[in-house]
Amino acid sequence: MNQKSYLCIDLKSFYASIECVERGLDPMTANLVVADLARSEKTICLAITPAMKKLGIRNRCRIFEIPPNVKYIAAPPRMKKYIDYSADIYAIYLKYISKDDIHVYSIDEAFLDVTDYLELYHMTPRELGGRIMDDIYSTFGIRATCGIGTNLYLAKIALDITAKRNKDFIGELTEESYQKTLWNHKPLTDFWRIGPGTAKKLANYGIYTMGDIANANEEFLYRLLGVDAELLIDHAWGKEPTTIADIKSYHSKSNSLTSGQVLMRDYEFEEGKLIVKEMMDLLCLDMVDKNLMTKSITLHIGYSNQLHMNPAHGTVSLDEETNADRIILPAIASLYERIVNPNFPIRRVTLSCNNVIPEEYHQYSFFLDAAELERNRKMQKAVLEIKNKFGKNAILKGMNLEEGAMTRERNHQIGGHKSGE
Repeated sequence: MNQKSYLCIDLKSFYASIECVERGLDPMTANLVVADLARSEKTICLAITPAMKKLGIRNRCRIFEIPPNVKYIAAPPRMKKYIDYSADIYAIYLKYISKDDIHVYSIDEAFLDVTDYLELYHMTPRELGGRIMDDIYSTFGIRATCGIGTNLYLAKIALDITAKRNKDFIGELTEESYQKTLWNHKPLTDFWRIGPGTAKKLANYGIYTMGDIANANEEFLYRLLGVDAELLIDHAWGKEPTTIADIKSYHSKSNSLTSGQVLMRDYEFEEGKLIVKEMMDLLCLDMVDKNLMTKSITLHIGYSNQLHMNPAHGTVSLDEETNADRIILPAIASLYERIVNPNFPIRRVTLSCNNVIPEEYHQYSFFLDAAELERNRKMQKAVLEIKNKFGKNAILKGMNLEEGAMTRERNHQIGGHKSGE
């Protein structure tokens, strides 16, 4: 069996680079942040240019953390434009690699299995990665970095740790070179999927590097970390059996639809209930649009950051699967009233429709008015048709016009940020 060759390509400071390109600036020399200054000085910068990183400013900083002596351009987020750029860059990948051999990891990062293309192009993985990076830069003016590995994990680590050290922004790892060059690398949190909590837990037992993990007693690691130890041990040795084909063939046994938002200010009890009902109403429409139903909904409420209180969390079970807002909205409002402390201001809301199933698997109960539910469904379908034809704000409910409501504003956002339209 031929040794696999993977590329992991990341678009450098993607959002900030796009804003620089749109302004005719070089992101390597221009000071620019992507942030919505209309929110507050505590707003997080979605991206900063490499030029600002060289000044010691960390990525994803807050506006007030930027030193006052640093002059910069603040670009409001334009999420739709970033998605369009990402789609156009994906088209560049397709010039070289079949979609079956591409896994889009995020809006600015993708894995490519180039194993079967190297002989076709008479190139090494490094040459092919460089060709694709040059194509992206010559077409869009956006620089990329590239990790090359004999499995997906090594390609990712080559990108995250070694590529940034090289002048051509390309890093390359095999299991052997990984063990030789990175077994003593610190900190552990530089490695994919190792967070501060895991690193701290390992440090309590004198484990500080991947080499330490590889040489540790496996039974001890399983007792300490549970099933997560298996993945960590494989990664310590530079092993990863999962392929892009495995990822594409995977289908979850259970599915859910989730919506969440961080509020711009602290919301009082009744205001928070309005937000929950708005979000639930949109999730109901989403289920109708996708011909899905649910029998349980989970609500998670985070209180104001100043309180340091444990969040409120609960699940409501319905009598049967449904996507009808007339059934679900009263149920979620009742759950909210039951689990949320009315004396604590609210800052975060997350809703999840659990174990959604296709509508064709559903049978109406004798205890519900099927005709009334069908009328409700037709009304929801009509609302969807109007929104799809004339825009999301073309038709609204009365609650969407109340003070503190967020649906109208969120309809102009993508991923919680301004779409730029």
